[in-house]
Amino acid sequence: MSLLPLTFILPAIGFLILAIMRERLSEQKATIVGVGSMGLSAICAFITIAQFLSSQPTGAVLNMPLWTWMRVGDFAPNFGLSLDGLSVTMLGIITGVGFLIHLFASWYMRGEDGFARFFSYMNLFVASMLLLVLGDNLVLLYLGWEGVGVCSYLLIGFYYANRANGRAAMKAFTVTRVGDVFLAFGLFLLFREVGTLNIHEIIARVPEIFTLNNPTLQLTAIMLVLGAMGKSAQIPLHSWLADAMAGPTPVSALIHAATMVTAGVYLIARLHPIFMLTPDVLLNWVGFVGAVTLLVAGFCALAQTDIKRILAYSTMSQIGYMFLALGVGAWQVAVFHLMTHAFFKALLFLASGAVILSVHHEQNIFKMGGLRKKIPLVFWSFVVGGGALAAIPFVTVGFYSKDAIIWETFATGNMHLFYMAVLGAFLTSIYTFRMIWFAFFGEEKTHAHALSGLSYQIPLVILLILSTFVGAWITPPLDGVLPLSQGMLQEQAGHAHGKHTAEFIAMGAMAFGLLVAWFLYVANKGRMLAQFKQSSLGGAMYYWCYNGLGFDALYDLVFVKPFLLIGRLLKADPVDKAWNVLPALAIMGHRVASLFQSGSLRGYAVSFGLGMALLLVLVMAKIGN
Repeated sequence: MSLLPLTFILPAIGFLILAIMRERLSEQKATIVGVGSMGLSAICAFITIAQFLSSQPTGAVLNMPLWTWMRVGDFAPNFGLSLDGLSVTMLGIITGVGFLIHLFASWYMRGEDGFARFFSYMNLFVASMLLLVLGDNLVLLYLGWEGVGVCSYLLIGFYYANRANGRAAMKAFTVTRVGDVFLAFGLFLLFREVGTLNIHEIIARVPEIFTLNNPTLQLTAIMLVLGAMGKSAQIPLHSWLADAMAGPTPVSALIHAATMVTAGVYLIARLHPIFMLTPDVLLNWVGFVGAVTLLVAGFCALAQTDIKRILAYSTMSQIGYMFLALGVGAWQVAVFHLMTHAFFKALLFLASGAVILSVHHEQNIFKMGGLRKKIPLVFWSFVVGGGALAAIPFVTVGFYSKDAIIWETFATGNMHLFYMAVLGAFLTSIYTFRMIWFAFFGEEKTHAHALSGLSYQIPLVILLILSTFVGAWITPPLDGVLPLSQGMLQEQAGHAHGKHTAEFIAMGAMAFGLLVAWFLYVANKGRMLAQFKQSSLGGAMYYWCYNGLGFDALYDLVFVKPFLLIGRLLKADPVDKAWNVLPALAIMGHRVASLFQSGSLRGYAVSFGLGMALLLVLVMAKIGN
């Protein structure tokens, strides 16, 4: 277990070397440092995981305090690490998938300006995420939480010469900061009520201190959920994710598959005792928000033309499924889908990067076409990854986790959430088929060249295999760490009579979505959709979905424009001008007083006499009283 600190120290060292040396390093040396440090981190992680699983009993927690970080009165959090089944799962995902993304990036970024700078940010990103999931207290978690936020800003705005990219980076940073402030409020409340921010002490003490639906605990839970919404791009703090595609494609893969957007899911799962005592917050603020988000993202994906934005909205949708699972108490299922999603979403984003390079940085799927023959490995990566996204039964990893979520909503009796999840599966099939069909089939609209290189092929092949049913063989060691769900309990008791019904409905929705997509885009060749778009209703709906259902316009009206108006008012500095009243009064008094400075002795004598007479009158009046 002594290798555990090295999992985040090695990428941090890589960041320091790359940040200090910058352009003095050649691309080869920068690759050795950036990818090599990530590879060593993955090796240390998997050795640690193997040792933990072989030596520790089910549900065990291994604590590794390193030093006392700070001491303010009774507040003395450790800089310490903690390892259990949940952090083991996250450790494997972050380092394993993160290394594959780094390896692919060494091929994708070849010849780009700022090569070493790019890998320094990537290393810091992974190190921050590892701190987030390995920290034994919420202060250390918050440090990693802010670290991934800063790295997302740096990487989304990597091509900063384009002002639009800088604005996208600022948008991501600002929107996620809103959630971070709420998370900080939640931590303050926890420390005030529980007296500690050590994660496992909180897990143990919360059921002892609080009763069911305690108002303070409900407020704390809401603050935590709002923090999770920001990082995991859930409504209403979701608008940054689609614009985050401004960064290089490996960045998108890292954000969407191995880091950042999974942080909110991890936070809620890690602090599950708080939410088990606040079931209304869990169902409405987590489950229902996740269900709404997955539908909104599905409709938005249907109207997108940029291959990366389609995948971005699909991520928002899949994180919505994870929130939905958490909301109905399916803790283990949510983390299982987090793992499977990391496999197929990393595969899809890396494959999209290969597509973009092949067609000379074109990202519009309607300007591609015919790519399956030019880049067959990328084509099959999209077929398998898209199949997992749509949850093709039995052969793809997405089926085993996504349909488990839909079954859990059915098992808990939340039928409104169940039908929303089924509708989401229907929409996913349509936009996934649409994306693959227009990019890889039909006539070639943009000349594409073949691709080569082991550093791009190896990550795709490994992720392709993990995105099949093979990935479902990996069972996260969550027993004893996260509670069993209602569906799991029914299965153990042999009462899961509705499971096959729920699965058949989900599979039917997926198959019907593929059939509808085939009819619209292949059989009908899009004529029906073109006619619908030309109508006033169809045009409005398409515009609405293409622009993210108008959330950006709403936030611009409610927040941005009032802020700019206040800025214009304060530009004149009214506070400073208010203080100018004092010198103006002094100047006015001086001018009045200067009127009496005539230089006439006779006038001064008269004034003196009148003053003395006035004083005598006042004195006599005082004596008389």
